[in-house]
Amino acid sequence: MSAMTALADVPVGAVVLDRHDRVIARGYNRRDANGDILAHAEIEAMRSAAARTYNWNLQDCTLVVTLEPCPMCAGAAVMSHIGRIVFGAWDAKMGACGSVWDIPRDPHVGSKPEVIGGVLEQECSELLTSFFRDRRK
Repeated sequence: MSAMTALADVPVGAVVLDRHDRVIARGYNRRDANGDILAHAEIEAMRSAAARTYNWNLQDCTLVVTLEPCPMCAGAAVMSHIGRIVFGAWDAKMGACGSVWDIPRDPHVGSKPEVIGGVLEQECSELLTSFFRDRRK
């Protein structure tokens, strides 16, 4: 993640695991580096997983991310039929997997991934807190 902080992107990383819990794709927040509003870690990881598996349907996969997905990323996860979303830090401003919104559990969406939040929460929160503290210096 140090490469991301050097680029001034918020240090969010994501991986996609296959049904055997093997990492098949990685993504990093590269919104600022790429000048691309869609370049969130989750989107990058899911795009990579779909390309690697030659299938957009990721129902047998798990998305693991350091920060609770935003509405765009939670929506993309639901649209990809991802089987599970696991994240570390909760996002009280833009979280869309239980904090502010709960897109995966919305009764209007078809695919309903399992959501597990707060995994290694303290470590993930500290990573983000340190980044923003250093950025303000």
